[in-house]
Amino acid sequence: TAPAVRFSPAARSLFDEPLGIAVQGLGPRQPVTLRASLQDEAGERFEATARYEAEESGELDLGRSPALPGGSFCGLEPMGLLWALQPQKPFWCMVKRDVQTPLRLLLEVFEGHGPPLGRLLAQAQHERIFLRDGVQRVPVREGRIRATLFLPPGEAPFPGIIDIHGLEGGLLEYRASLMASHGFATLALAYYRYEDLPQNPTKLHLEYFEEAVNYMLQHPQVKRPKLGLLGYSKGGELCLAMAAFLKNIAAVASINSPVVVTAIPLCYKDKIIPPVPLYEERITVNQSNVFNCSDIFDDPFRVPGHQSLIPVEKIEANILFIAGQDDNFVKSEYFAIETCKRLQAQGKNNFQILSYPGTGHSFDPPFFPLNTIGKHPILLKRAILGGELKAYSKAQVQAWPKIQAFFNKYLNEK
Repeated sequence: TAPAVRFSPAARSLFDEPLGIAVQGLGPRQPVTLRASLQDEAGERFEATARYEAEESGELDLGRSPALPGGSFCGLEPMGLLWALQPQKPFWCMVKRDVQTPLRLLLEVFEGHGPPLGRLLAQAQHERIFLRDGVQRVPVREGRIRATLFLPPGEAPFPGIIDIHGLEGGLLEYRASLMASHGFATLALAYYRYEDLPQNPTKLHLEYFEEAVNYMLQHPQVKRPKLGLLGYSKGGELCLAMAAFLKNIAAVASINSPVVVTAIPLCYKDKIIPPVPLYEERITVNQSNVFNCSDIFDDPFRVPGHQSLIPVEKIEANILFIAGQDDNFVKSEYFAIETCKRLQAQGKNNFQILSYPGTGHSFDPPFFPLNTIGKHPILLKRAILGGELKAYSKAQVQAWPKIQAFFNKYLNEK
């Protein structure tokens, strides 16, 4: 029989879920090279390769067979061809804005170990989707709110989450759509650089985010009386501020976030929290002209009564800090530890930290490609995000179900 690729599930799978990959019809112990590739919405190609040897039976199952040295990874890594995908264009970050369309994974099987790649023996495509069957996507233009609500299939009401991304702005839906696929009514909330929202705001008003909280709690398919907040980077900072000042928040998952206000002043009623000062003279530049911005802020915990600190001691909600130990944008692990010390000093134990070695600032759901270098959202320069491929892939896979378990625990309490 001719070689053939077998996926499990066969045709399509959620982007954050494992995918079984096998090749049948090879010769006993036949050496082959597998190449996985996909194109993002901007048409940029991501690729990973791995060298294998078939079993005596002529079957190759990535769940049983270790990859040999010489490819993008080696060892027993059933999902290696997905987590090791890297852009062919230097410094490119994957673009996924339309969650209603899949990303198509192409898997090719080549003879031998090359280079160059040998004869093509088999190929197959598989769709990686962002909306599980039955998930509803509802654009929200309610009052000032610009957002998209994702509602899971099944029996309402569902635990509700507001999902907020970082300083890149716009509306990013991929994390919210995946959370809805796991049973949460999730509002992906834009806060600037989207439609009629300000392009370059001089202030951010917590009243806008309060409006989003009220919208969710009045929605007939969202469980009352409390919500969860999920935020990355600047989005995590905003979630912590929401939990400090607003009512009806039960759980906050903060991913690689500062606990000071950054870049844009934050206002609520008559209070203004100024952004932490930034010192460009502390930037260092490497040989590739990439900036290291890890020391551009003062340590706010060493200045008594620092004006930019979010008053975390006011937070009654449960907090889950997710921190990359190699985060070069935000000292996220340090911020998390110091914040928890403050909460402890108040007699609180409403916090936990998940800290991941070899993980930088970039932190997405499982199987998103790693970005070790990205554009600094304040300085607009190419800067080191940090992270190492294999460690990051493990962190994604470990953290994602823990985030869901955290929200399930605190949003489903009677």
